Amino acid sequence: MVLLHWCLLWLLFPLSSRTQKLPTRDEELFQMQIRDKAFFHDSSVIPDGAEISSYLFRDTPKRYFFVVEEDNTPLSVTVTPCDAPLEWKLSLQELPEDRSGEGSGDLEPLEQQKQQIINEEGTELFSYKGNDVEYFISSSSPSGLYQLDLLSTEKDTHFKVYATTTPESDQPYPELPYDPRVDVTSLGRTTVTLAWKPSPTASLLKQPTQYCVVINKEHNFKSLCAVEAKLSADDAFMMAPKPGLDFSPFDFAHFGFPSDNSGEERSFQAKPSPKLGRHVYSRPKVDIQKICIGNKNIFTVSDLKPDTQYYFDVFVVNINSNMSTAYVGTFARTKEEAKQKTVELKDGKITDVFVKRKGAKFLRFAPVSSHQKVTFFIHSCLDAVQIQVRRDGKLLLSQNVEGIQQFQLRGKPKAKYLVRLKGNKKGASMLKILATTRPTKQSFPSLPEDTRIKAFDKLRTCSSATVAWLGTQERNKFCIYKKEVDDNYNEDQKKREQNQCLGPDIRKKSEKVLCKYFHSQNLQKAVTTETIKGLQPGKSYLLDVYVIGHGGHSVKYQSKVVKTRKFC
Repeated sequence: MVLLHWCLLWLLFPLSSRTQKLPTRDEELFQMQIRDKAFFHDSSVIPDGAEISSYLFRDTPKRYFFVVEEDNTPLSVTVTPCDAPLEWKLSLQELPEDRSGEGSGDLEPLEQQKQQIINEEGTELFSYKGNDVEYFISSSSPSGLYQLDLLSTEKDTHFKVYATTTPESDQPYPELPYDPRVDVTSLGRTTVTLAWKPSPTASLLKQPTQYCVVINKEHNFKSLCAVEAKLSADDAFMMAPKPGLDFSPFDFAHFGFPSDNSGEERSFQAKPSPKLGRHVYSRPKVDIQKICIGNKNIFTVSDLKPDTQYYFDVFVVNINSNMSTAYVGTFARTKEEAKQKTVELKDGKITDVFVKRKGAKFLRFAPVSSHQKVTFFIHSCLDAVQIQVRRDGKLLLSQNVEGIQQFQLRGKPKAKYLVRLKGNKKGASMLKILATTRPTKQSFPSLPEDTRIKAFDKLRTCSSATVAWLGTQERNKFCIYKKEVDDNYNEDQKKREQNQCLGPDIRKKSEKVLCKYFHSQNLQKAVTTETIKGLQPGKSYLLDVYVIGHGGHSVKYQSKVVKTRKFC
């Protein structure tokens, strides 16, 4: 055993500028060694019972050693690739025998022993190539020096190694249940509900654990180490490369190392730069989420995109050791958006449309004859709506519409027009739309820019109120209606009355005051007044003015509440 320690120390001597003690599983020393992180930094020694993290340069092998001091000792070695496949091999190194004769205990010259160990390949115990978390385990291993060789042929990468001679008592990695699959229990357009069986480490052994859920659009992950490598793809080590993006080969020039560097020697020491080795490169967007949810084993992922495939992984994490185990991940495609029914518009006919809050409606107009122009009349009854018009896929128009507006577009033989109406965030939208290739007479009446009704306070009496409103150059029919309301008539009630598409046909005959025709070629004089008589003293009245176009379609001005004088 003395020989074993001396040989290992000679192997490690060139790697450190200061003397290192060999890590053992002596419990008096173990905790001290684990706390001394500098002891294992860039060291070729794997401590017994602790996980180490390190990195590999592409095509540059790395070797680690692990000591088993007694025969018939259990041994477990676990290698976790983080973001690239690894090739690794575990060998048992044969140590030089004591040939000093006479059992004197004198050793061969140490330089010869060191050279002999380096030259010997040893007996291969296990080898693996891939990106799975893989392990070697033996219930009875001979004493000796175990050698772990690792290589990444794809790219610079991070990895983790854990070795122990007490696997039964350590159990650093949380256990998986007998069925380690993640199930999709509910699927929607923007949500997916996941469920999995609890880890025995939490449910039976009562050790502190938590579950972390990972969502992305590319592939399932086999270790939490790989997830963290992807999440930190934009970070940079000051003296070493940061992990890459995922299991697939990419150009990793953004680490500061060119991807095609055959013939060039790599150095573990990064070249100095003004910004501590950090280079500025464009970074691909990392589309991945990691959510740790405590000890719940049901979780609903929200805010997903419809008709999109997502990959879901669950990891159980030992809170004390921060070591994790991956469940068998799953994937699912969210449901499609409900297909919108396209409404056919008929030439010259008004169509009523209802659009949900934040919703959308599609309309199609296909003129039966050749045409030079197409005119769209839009009457937004409540709040503003957004309209988009495409002709044979080409966007011709996109803007918001309030009140009544018309748009004239250049036509094209056999062209088809697709209209998309999008509601706003405030609430549902109602509108009327007309498309025609023959806009001889407008179905919608023309409106002034200001559709308010003005009440003259000085002309109020106990039985009458005088109001005025604007007209246009087009001769239209105007009808005025009144309705008594409570004194506490508020803005919410008034808002419900503001649907401009509701015509006078829904009003009671007793509410009608009068109808008259009115227009003026001089817009400065396009104003009309009217006195509403027969009102009760001290009462409030809701007044509405409707303008009716040639085609019979009506538009309501903004409602006005007036109150008669109580004493005259």
